[in-house]
Amino acid sequence: ALHQNSPRRNGSFMTVNMAAVPEHLVESELFGHVKGAFTGALAARTGRFEAAHAGTLFIDEIGDFALASQAKLLRVLENHTVTPVGSNDDKTVDVRAIAATSRRLEDMVKNGGFREDLYYRLNVVTIHLPALRERRDDIPLLAAHFLKSFSEAHGKNLTIDPTLMEFLEEFSWPGNVRQLRNAIENMVVLARGDTLTLDNLPSN
Repeated sequence: ALHQNSPRRNGSFMTVNMAAVPEHLVESELFGHVKGAFTGALAARTGRFEAAHAGTLFIDEIGDFALASQAKLLRVLENHTVTPVGSNDDKTVDVRAIAATSRRLEDMVKNGGFREDLYYRLNVVTIHLPALRERRDDIPLLAAHFLKSFSEAHGKNLTIDPTLMEFLEEFSWPGNVRQLRNAIENMVVLARGDTLTLDNLPSN
C-alpha cells in the first residue's frame, strides 16, 4: 500500500525475507554478484537493490540480518550505491527501503546484535502494527480475502459458517496474520463441502 500510493508506484516493488536467506548469500541477494565471484556463481546476478531502482524494496525480518553485513547495508542506505560481490564497480541506486521485524531491535542494539547506526538510519518513520488480537475487526476482512484467494487457487467455491467466523474473531492468534492465513489455507485444501465449519479447523 505504501508503494502503490507513492510517487514510486510506477517503479518496481521488490521484497526479500532475511530470515529465509542463508548468511553466506545475504550480500549476493541484496547487492548482486559478478560471474565467478564465488563457488557456484556461474553467471552474474542482479541484486534486490538494483532491481528495485526507482521503486521500493521491502526488507522483511530485518532483525535476522547478518551482523557482519549490516555495515554494507548502512553504506547503501547512506551513499545510494551498491557494489556487487566480486566487483570493484559501484552502481548508483535510488531505492526507498521499508523494513519490518517481529523482534525488538532496541534490545538487540543494547545487546550488540544489531548496529546502532543502522537502527537509527532505518528508524526514520515507524509504523507499529498491533497484534491481530488487538484489531479483531480486521479478522473477517482478512479471512474473506484468504478464503477467496485460496478457493480460486484450488478451484473451489467456499463460504465460512457464521459460527466458525465467530470463533476466528474470538481466537487470540498468537501467530498473527500468518497463522490466520495458514489456518484458512488448511481448511480450504481439506474441505469436502461448500461451507467451512468448526469441524474444518486445523488440529494445531
